Amino acid sequence: MVLIDRCIFVAAPIALFLSVGCASTSLTPELGAHEVPESVTETSDTDSFSPPQATVALEPVYFDTNETMLRADARDLLKRHAESILGHPEWGVVTVDGHCDERGSDEYNRALGRRRAAAVENYLETLGVPTTRVASRTFGEDRPAVLGHSESAWSHNRRSELQIETLTSASF
Repeated sequence: MVLIDRCIFVAAPIALFLSVGCASTSLTPELGAHEVPESVTETSDTDSFSPPQATVALEPVYFDTNETMLRADARDLLKRHAESILGHPEWGVVTVDGHCDERGSDEYNRALGRRRAAAVENYLETLGVPTTRVASRTFGEDRPAVLGHSESAWSHNRRSELQIETLTSASF
């Protein structure tokens, strides 16, 4: 009985602490942005301020087989993304990750992923997003969004994903 009382004595404050620090995920449908806020770290120094940070992932841009040209739906989506990026200076740098399906050699898929990411990066820049706020990289076929060996799976893997990597305090 004493052991159970001790467990409750220890578990109750931990549960309370964890429930206070939990964050929720919200979806902004009109922009297609997912924001997952992280908890703010409190410090004893009253002069310093740590703004809340969030991980933001924008809707992916999809490509046709062996293509790097942006489709009409991708251009429309990127226009909305550019508006979001420009409207949120606190987001900082947007990294565009290029991905491919499993077909083709590793070398070919890395190059294709690089060209897809560059196409998205260049289009965002033509829409007014400063070059200092966009970076790109490739993963080739290494990070599939959907596992499988069918056109349905491959169509989800031919993509570029936009991630917010660095947050700034420009809007605070």
